[in-house]
Amino acid sequence: MIGYLKLIGGKMSYFNIVAATNENTVVTEYIPEQRTADTYQSEAELERNFIRRLGELGYEYLTIHKEDDLIENLRKQLETLNSYSFTDSEWKSFFIEYIANANEGIVEKTKTIQEDNVKNLKRDDGTTKNITLIDKKNIHNNSLQVINQYKADTGKRQNRYDVTVLVNGFPLVHIELKRRGVPIREAFNQIDRYQRDSFWAGSGLFEYVQIFVISNGTNTKYYSNTTRFNAVKEAGKARKKTKTSNSFEFTSFWADANNKVIPDIVDFTKTFFAKHTILNILTKYCIFTSENLLLVMRPYQIVATERILNRIEIANNYKKYGSIAGGGYIWHTTGSGKTLTSFKSARLASKLDYIDKVLFVVDRKDLDYQTMREYDRFEKGAANSNTSTTVLKRQLENPDCRIIITTIQKLAAFIKKNSVHAVYDKRVVIIFDECHRSQFGDMHQAITKKFKKYHLFGFTGTPIFALNSGTSKNPNLRTTEQAFGDQLHSYTIVDAIKDKNVLPFRVDYIKTMDKEEDIEDVKVWDIDREKAYMSSKRISLVTSYILEHFNQKTYRNERYYSYSVLTNISEIAESKKREHVEEIKQKRRVSGFNSIFAVSSVQAAKLYYEEFMRQIAENPEKVLKIAIIYSYGVNEEDIDGILDEENPEDTSALDSDSRDFLEKAIGDYNRQFNTNYDTSSDKFQNYYKDVSLRMKNKELDLLIVVNMFLTGFDATTLNTLWVDKNLKMHGLIQAYSRTNRILNSIKTFGNIVCFRALQKRTDAAIALFGDKEAGGIVTLQSFSDYYNGYKDSKGKHIDGYVDMIDKLLKEFPLSEPQIVGEEHQKEFIALLGAILRMRNLLVSFDEFEGKEIISERDFQDYLGRYQDLRDEWNERRKKGELTDIDNDIVFEIELIKQIEINIDYILMLVTKYHDSNCTDKEVLITIQKAVDSSPELRSKKDLIENFINGINDVDDVMNEWHSYVVEEREKALVALITEEKLKEEETRMFIMGAFRDGAIKTTGTDIDKILPAVSRFGDSNRKAKKEIVIEKLKVFFERFWNIG
Repeated sequence: MIGYLKLIGGKMSYFNIVAATNENTVVTEYIPEQRTADTYQSEAELERNFIRRLGELGYEYLTIHKEDDLIENLRKQLETLNSYSFTDSEWKSFFIEYIANANEGIVEKTKTIQEDNVKNLKRDDGTTKNITLIDKKNIHNNSLQVINQYKADTGKRQNRYDVTVLVNGFPLVHIELKRRGVPIREAFNQIDRYQRDSFWAGSGLFEYVQIFVISNGTNTKYYSNTTRFNAVKEAGKARKKTKTSNSFEFTSFWADANNKVIPDIVDFTKTFFAKHTILNILTKYCIFTSENLLLVMRPYQIVATERILNRIEIANNYKKYGSIAGGGYIWHTTGSGKTLTSFKSARLASKLDYIDKVLFVVDRKDLDYQTMREYDRFEKGAANSNTSTTVLKRQLENPDCRIIITTIQKLAAFIKKNSVHAVYDKRVVIIFDECHRSQFGDMHQAITKKFKKYHLFGFTGTPIFALNSGTSKNPNLRTTEQAFGDQLHSYTIVDAIKDKNVLPFRVDYIKTMDKEEDIEDVKVWDIDREKAYMSSKRISLVTSYILEHFNQKTYRNERYYSYSVLTNISEIAESKKREHVEEIKQKRRVSGFNSIFAVSSVQAAKLYYEEFMRQIAENPEKVLKIAIIYSYGVNEEDIDGILDEENPEDTSALDSDSRDFLEKAIGDYNRQFNTNYDTSSDKFQNYYKDVSLRMKNKELDLLIVVNMFLTGFDATTLNTLWVDKNLKMHGLIQAYSRTNRILNSIKTFGNIVCFRALQKRTDAAIALFGDKEAGGIVTLQSFSDYYNGYKDSKGKHIDGYVDMIDKLLKEFPLSEPQIVGEEHQKEFIALLGAILRMRNLLVSFDEFEGKEIISERDFQDYLGRYQDLRDEWNERRKKGELTDIDNDIVFEIELIKQIEINIDYILMLVTKYHDSNCTDKEVLITIQKAVDSSPELRSKKDLIENFINGINDVDDVMNEWHSYVVEEREKALVALITEEKLKEEETRMFIMGAFRDGAIKTTGTDIDKILPAVSRFGDSNRKAKKEIVIEKLKVFFERFWNIG
């Protein structure tokens, strides 16, 4: 029996189920261990204590420091696990083919652990035997060992790894420790370095690591191998040897079931590294996606999954299925990964012996191309995009089809068509991915009436409580609890922002009418008021404000970053079987973010679209890529704040004027993107898909909507929501939450710009779905706080921009020729990094303009010094002169690039110098400072300087520059091919592809095709040779990329 039950009036109530067993992955409530505060704890002492505690948890400590011993131990552990002794020849062939295959890297090895953990051994006698690498059915059959100070000496440089946990001899968890007081990010950066320098070396066993743990004693976090791998890969696109803040955002804290973070290494060890916990995480709670990413579930996701499984088991034991007592709901805030949690719950529930079917129910608008691919990967054939119920009926009747992904609409149609069916008597788990109001009414009653032995579960980011329930036809189905049963777990927007799993909001309230009252009571919101809000003068004013402030809010043309975009959108959108279309992605340099404009009605949408077109025609410099989408006349405001669902498949409910207008707007869209959509049923569906994909691709700047895309739509590039609509409660939080997905270090909050007086409603919604004190967490501080500094909740002064600049000017004056001493340099690096982050935040405030304090020229000088230190420390790192701590200092390169000086600006200055007959030395100094301050141009510095030295006799600077670059690029490419003995034709094709895609492709087989024949350097050195070639290609690419 798992857990306790409390029966009240015949109703089963959830009561601390998790607390009754020590085999739950996440502890219900953790009380930190009482410790005396030591004055100092060295890194070595931290490591010794950590290993001692692992020993107390039952881990075996081994003194393994080199690869031969690691391989020998791996053989022993696999022999023990499989009760089989390899012969030497069997082990050699098995090891080379399945474990240390020279053609496999992190992705292939992760797939082995996650999906292909049983291999087929060819024995010496010709027979075969299955060899299990990790036992996922009986996790305690797996051995757990710990090693430390493992020495990797066959990579680019020697490295010693802190602590590694071996599972059956495989290094699956790696821990990097820093002494207390050192920033935890330095441990993250050190792991990055290991991946570049040595994880791939030798037999590449450390590429099997699935999870990384980083700690400075005080704070401890974990993350997956591909989070790190992709961070390194991204950095590698532009040869970023020094670290940036990119992807550190995706590390996670561990916590208890009440979402209380467990940061200290001592407490983290007792919980995260408990044997059943770490083995459950590795075997059950990792997801390997269709894009070859390993996702490790967060503690709140694991708790929710296990509470659903526990509820099913208890309900089974007590025969409580067939009522809401056998189900419940999970309240996990929007953006916290509900779909992943709900699908993992469905997947695990389908494996229970007594469950016949699991129905995973999503809204039709959420069953998009990407979702289909993911579901199909988890359960082949479980999801289908066919709109008829024929396939669903076949799946329900197939006993081998245990898990089915379907839409609400399709399930409702099936029930309507089949009043009697055998599946109604089966044991069925039904999980709603997003239990909005649309699932509460007739649909809910139909399911509970027809299915006799159901377990009903719902996931929601915004539950319906009595306070925001409003009215409905059925008084017994007004709240989420009435429809689904007990709340099994909650993870609110406050929890998510504290954990940095989503971003906070910055909300601006723009007054657009003289007498603008707070929108409190729907009864006072009359037709005349709405007409006033749609007056031509006001529509013009709001449109003008958006066009005027668009670049500032979205950072368009100001912030640049690398982003993976789809290149075959139309093909995907128009395909009948989207899951069978191969998506083609490319890395591109993208400018800023995009936005949605939520308006009150179809009429308002039409007026705004026309006004945008008119103002843009008059001011071409403000041109935006704009689209509009709606499918019927939506009610202005539902009394309880629930947003009406617009049908993305049908426009038949529109009046003729609205449909004709939409037809015309879609025509504009077709001309803009060379597509062929209209308002007919099939083509409108495809238009909806196309718009969705182009929003995610950041090809659209602004999308005008009534209700579409305000719930369930996720696009990480979306950072701004413009609001001219009476949002409240559920609908307000849902709409705001479109903007707060984490993308990179440039996107630090979601922008909300309200053209109606929604402040009280915003505060009320945050209080309902967070808590009464949530305002300061969910929304940003004021401009004054960030600029002048403020006191936090504990009374501690937090430095503002003014404090930081004051410290910079006093402690690091430009009058001093250089910054002397390592400690002084580290202080400067940390301070300027903090200033860069603060400026990135402040530039979105109108008030910041003109208040920068420091001149642009002086700031460039500081950036130049920052870059000089970066280059200097990089050289010292290569020579091995730095300590581990010094080696992993964080340079905010991603943010420096946002203050980018591009080649066009430099050429403009060169032309100015040329036109002065090469006598204006002040221009030369400006060029030098600009190049030194730019991470992009520093790699091109010698090209620029050599060009300037030879421009005396040049007539046209721009034409001469282009010829010069072509000539220099050809010389450098010929030298690279000759030096590394590369295949010329293949190398030229490879480089052409790199300049087309905007990046050097380091994965796949393309890079292998350009290398010389294997016999030149032998199998053992092939990886090292490949790394050298990749490094030189990156240097070449960075030198000649984006310079004309």
